[in-house]
Amino acid sequence: MATQKLYAGAKLREMRQRLELTQKDFAAKLGVSLPYLNQMENNNRPVSTTVVLALAQEFGMDVTELSAGDSERLVSDMREAMADPVFADDAPPLADLRLTASNAPALARAFLSLHRAYRQTHERLASLDEALGREDARIQASPWEEVRDFFHYCDNYIDAVDHAAERFASTSDIRAAAVAELERGGIKVRQTEMEGLRHYDAEAQVLHLSNRSAPQTQLFQMLLQVALLRQNTLLEATLDFAKFQSDEARAIAKIGLANYFAGAALMPYTRFLEAAQACRHDLELLAIRFGASIEQIAHRLSTMQRPGAKGVPFFFVRVDQAGTITKRHSATRLQFARFGGACPLWNVHRAFETPGRFLRQLAETPDGVRYISLARDVSKPGGSFGAPVRRYAIALGCEVRHADALVYADGLDVSQDSAYEPIGISCRICERKDCHQRSVPPLERRLTINTDQRGVLPYEVS
Repeated sequence: MATQKLYAGAKLREMRQRLELTQKDFAAKLGVSLPYLNQMENNNRPVSTTVVLALAQEFGMDVTELSAGDSERLVSDMREAMADPVFADDAPPLADLRLTASNAPALARAFLSLHRAYRQTHERLASLDEALGREDARIQASPWEEVRDFFHYCDNYIDAVDHAAERFASTSDIRAAAVAELERGGIKVRQTEMEGLRHYDAEAQVLHLSNRSAPQTQLFQMLLQVALLRQNTLLEATLDFAKFQSDEARAIAKIGLANYFAGAALMPYTRFLEAAQACRHDLELLAIRFGASIEQIAHRLSTMQRPGAKGVPFFFVRVDQAGTITKRHSATRLQFARFGGACPLWNVHRAFETPGRFLRQLAETPDGVRYISLARDVSKPGGSFGAPVRRYAIALGCEVRHADALVYADGLDVSQDSAYEPIGISCRICERKDCHQRSVPPLERRLTINTDQRGVLPYEVS
């Protein structure tokens, strides 16, 4: 089988700019000519083995960054955008989308921003009476979407915050460290009868934690408050780098970064990675060892993408009972729908039917990539009789080539073709012709309608 050539011009150019080197200086350090480097940066030539070795030896770079990054995400996001009926007659082929993501990622992101603005305008026009009564109506990404995309394209890994949290968690008693850090700032911690999880009284300098919450929830909220009060300079510097369009987005992102710090302190990168590998990613064992919930463990596993010390590339998703994705991240080639719910054939939806149990699934996407997926329901009680219980389902998975690293793969015949269930991302961009759960026709296929017969679908996909 021929070796696939590596075209990574945009990533190579990004590395050079990060090092603040001119093309001439960069070419000299890589041992190639200036024209040759220029051709590689413009994807007219593949990145040579010589350059890959030089990047590792001269700059100590993790060369897996060349083949990773935004390209797959951009392709997936553009395909979903192109599934919009407005592009029905003009959707470009998949090969063109891949070229755009590889050669012109800035253009791809600009297109996605434009399409997002179009969608929001369209939705506002659909409820014109409400939109006309709002003084702050505007055409831009909602703060929530903007923050979601920030973490999405950061690979859900924030290096500076992650390292800071790991340094903070160097002590063996993380709870005592959190209390001590708050007390150094003159802040007292009190357990209080309250409905919320956390309330910080800035005037009295008292952090109130709900005594209804589980111990791991209380610890997480303490660590979150440590991040907000004692790591504020780091958080603000990260927010400055992100350049959010609105104060609301910046405020939401700050909470997100504080949550990230709390999770990374509760589950320090190096220790957590070693423990995960030792127990073959047994979520329950990891939850006991690190005093975290199953959802927190699964979410943390999806962030283990530190350059030079990467873990298994996982996807992680959380859905509500309506099937809407409320959290999503993927370090794999599998990307999730940005709008709406996930594929109904995916086992994450069946988790609600079997509370308290892990469901395993071998699945294959239309591009032929095979995955092992683990799903489980998650319930968050209100803490008192009559209080509403929030119910979600989470899924964690990876490509099946990593199955040996997962205890959940034991007993599954990953070599048997018939063991894999077909799943997709969304019906609009799924090319399967005979899916019994299809809700709308695929974008890039012609339809045949026969009034004299009816199959599973009222049409046939050519």
